[in-house]
Amino acid sequence: MRILVLGGDGYLGWPTALYLSQHGNDVGIVDNFVRRQYDLEMGVDSLVPIVQAQTRIRRWKELTGKNIELYIGDLTDAPFVEQTFSNFEPDAVVHFGEQRSAPYSMIDRQHAVYTQHNNVIGNLNVLYTIAEQDPTIHLVKLGSMGEYGSPNIAIEEGFIEIEHKGRKDILPYPKQPGSFYHLSKVHDSHNIMFACKIWGLRSTDLNQGIVYGQYTEETALHDDLATRLDYDAVFGTVLNRFCVQAVVGRPLTVYGKGGQTRGMLDIRDTLACIELAIMNPPSKGEYRVFNQFTESFSVLDLAEKVAAVYGNGVEIQHVEDPRVEADEHFYEATHTKLLDLGLVPHLLTDDSIQRLLSLAERYSNRVDIKAISPTVSWRRTSSKLLTSNNATH
Repeated sequence: MRILVLGGDGYLGWPTALYLSQHGNDVGIVDNFVRRQYDLEMGVDSLVPIVQAQTRIRRWKELTGKNIELYIGDLTDAPFVEQTFSNFEPDAVVHFGEQRSAPYSMIDRQHAVYTQHNNVIGNLNVLYTIAEQDPTIHLVKLGSMGEYGSPNIAIEEGFIEIEHKGRKDILPYPKQPGSFYHLSKVHDSHNIMFACKIWGLRSTDLNQGIVYGQYTEETALHDDLATRLDYDAVFGTVLNRFCVQAVVGRPLTVYGKGGQTRGMLDIRDTLACIELAIMNPPSKGEYRVFNQFTESFSVLDLAEKVAAVYGNGVEIQHVEDPRVEADEHFYEATHTKLLDLGLVPHLLTDDSIQRLLSLAERYSNRVDIKAISPTVSWRRTSSKLLTSNNATH
């Protein structure tokens, strides 16, 4: 198949492109490299050094003989999106091309507006382009389990049967997003569902849990193929952050009581889920939702697991939660559709934690301790994190 990966230079987009290429597909990637600019803005860097996209692609071709086409541009630029799709002629599109950090979206008004504009408008341009050029293109869109929030009932996969005043219907599951970033994902989901209904598009919305890890078979072939690993308070995910904190001798900072529970998955399972979705496409006009995670853990669970594996007297420290969320809550989410399609999960083991710890040890000289502490508060309308001089895009 011909598969276009939007956001193909990012943490998940790059290993996805390699995985799909290795499995015999013709792959193109689209990126404006703004994720690298966020590092410059925030004054942080990936724990694992990454090379330029062009260097990555050349190295991949040298090692495998397979080419990946690169398209540089912005999804909010409609003519660019139209021209790129026209040139590449994809059978499927994997859409990672959005600002993906909840804390980043909560820094201040400017970052909230930027996140919503970048994500929602870019996705709308993709939908219009597919509708106008080839409605048979399968859009595989990365959503978030964070769209659901943490309701006091079981979370279904996208839809729920409701009985009200003697009548029944199957409706989209109610969303309670916890940040302006997650709100942008909800808007995307609504727009995609609407486009499938009115234009006969077909789309799979992957509501993904928190991804951990950095190793894939393809990225391990050469250091030039490595994907990034974020540990900072704005873009770093919780397990990656805990492993870095342990290695540099810092307490594992648990927000509040640590009872916040989320679905999680190994980075390798992200790649497998995307391939399963692509190879089992929906019907014309069908909008479907898969909850993409393999296990659920609380924040405190993860801290205790890391402390047990690393040892060396690792301390767990409870700090004030910068987010507005319940310290402890009910969490039960259905995630059977990808398993039914054949997903064989890589579950979180001591070995997988040790792999992350070893990676953190290898690059411990690149850790910036100051980047780990939370600097963005949900309770303030304007964070002190940035000044007016450097808060630009």
